[in-house]
Amino acid sequence: MATLVSKPAPDFGAQAVMPDGSFDQIELSDYKGKYVVLFFYPLDFTFVCPTEIIGFSEKHAEFEKRNTQVIGVSIDSQFSHLAWRNTDRKAGGLGEIKYPLVADLNKQIRKDYDVLADMGIAFRGLFLIDKEGVVQHQLINNLPLGRNIDEALRMVDALQFHEKNGEVCPANWNEGS
Repeated sequence: MATLVSKPAPDFGAQAVMPDGSFDQIELSDYKGKYVVLFFYPLDFTFVCPTEIIGFSEKHAEFEKRNTQVIGVSIDSQFSHLAWRNTDRKAGGLGEIKYPLVADLNKQIRKDYDVLADMGIAFRGLFLIDKEGVVQHQLINNLPLGRNIDEALRMVDALQFHEKNGEVCPANWNEGS
């Protein structure tokens, strides 16, 4: 896998299910001027994926406070995303999600971010993109390994602290520590 760190994030345009349940065409470049946490997940209607998707949604206000847009991507269609959103959480669904879920039907976004697994689905990739559209952090997990949402927030904090103060952030750094 190639690293994208310190390189411009590959732009994309794709259909997404928006927080209000509507369909819209979004482009990564629409979010220039904001930080972006772009994460890839393997498939809709699976077992680990909803824990991450719901986790990001539950922390949405924390990301918003940091001028950070969360975007989820899978190879499923926007119709599948909507059906999963419209399924009650008690029945294995997502319920309301507070950020866009992108449909990468042709797998081009996955290819551009080098997270395409052998089975045609995506590894669990996460990319932190700065306000200028440059990838500052990337994390790629194998399929069975879920991500830590608080760690994603910590990385946003670390990047913003570095940009503001010009200081580095050592292991286990947290704001105010």
